[in-house]
Amino acid sequence: MHLPHHGRYDYSAIPRRPDYSFPDGKRLGIYFALNIEHFAFGAGLGHAVSNELPPPDARTFAWRDYGNRVGVWRLFDLLEEFGLPACHLVNTAVFDYCPEVIEPIIARGDEIIGHGRTNAERQGQWWEADEAHMIAAVRDTILERTGRAPRGWMGPWMSQSRVTPDLLKEAGYLFEMDWPCDDQPIWLRTRDGGKLMSMPYSLEINDSPQVLVRHHSGEEFANMIVYQFEEMLRQSERQPLVLGIALHTMIVGQPHRLHSLRKAIEHIVNHPQRDKVWITRPGEIYDHCAALPPGIMV
Repeated sequence: MHLPHHGRYDYSAIPRRPDYSFPDGKRLGIYFALNIEHFAFGAGLGHAVSNELPPPDARTFAWRDYGNRVGVWRLFDLLEEFGLPACHLVNTAVFDYCPEVIEPIIARGDEIIGHGRTNAERQGQWWEADEAHMIAAVRDTILERTGRAPRGWMGPWMSQSRVTPDLLKEAGYLFEMDWPCDDQPIWLRTRDGGKLMSMPYSLEINDSPQVLVRHHSGEEFANMIVYQFEEMLRQSERQPLVLGIALHTMIVGQPHRLHSLRKAIEHIVNHPQRDKVWITRPGEIYDHCAALPPGIMV
């Protein structure tokens, strides 16, 4: 029986793949991903911490907006406190609504990942021409406003159409983060005969589904980060692995959750086996893996 399949990658069992290491022989790559988003008022999609009210829902809009007004700044401070690099999944609406948020990202030398125009929309059901236009417009806006085009992509809500990887490749993106199928970077096939890298990005170590959908506390989410780190560090003795820690400014930017997140980060940066860990950005992971000899990456 042949079930419908996307055709982007073939099945591959992780223990049967070729081995490799990250720079300086490190085995576990970690990146911190801040989702920086802006939403329409009274329309479209959006995160919600409780039951939404009939539109216009000022309460829920304001809770989301806390992330840009307060939460992101607390997270910038936390990154500075521990000297951590980061990537930032930025809606281009942020450049016009709160451009001050972009300034520290550029000053830090962090990476901006294309994250659509706004998380009030998702493009997976759009016509191909409309999706292609949006993907290119995001690229062009980031290039114009920062001087550097984004190399990576994360769709709003991780949304994908049947041709999203093709459109990303054709627009010049090198990797995307919407296929949470693996703990290693893998190649996705594209219709031009080329390849687009899929960067591991977890639905599990992600504050949005854990806190907003599964209703875990900030302390429980911080424990998930620690447990994931410890187990992946152990597993990385056999295979190189990537741990992405996905954070949203309006969620872990709240003080009570930030307190727990700080403890999880302290655990990682002060770990006795810290020398086996590469804390980096997705673009650096891409550069390292894309330079491996052919046949090493699946």
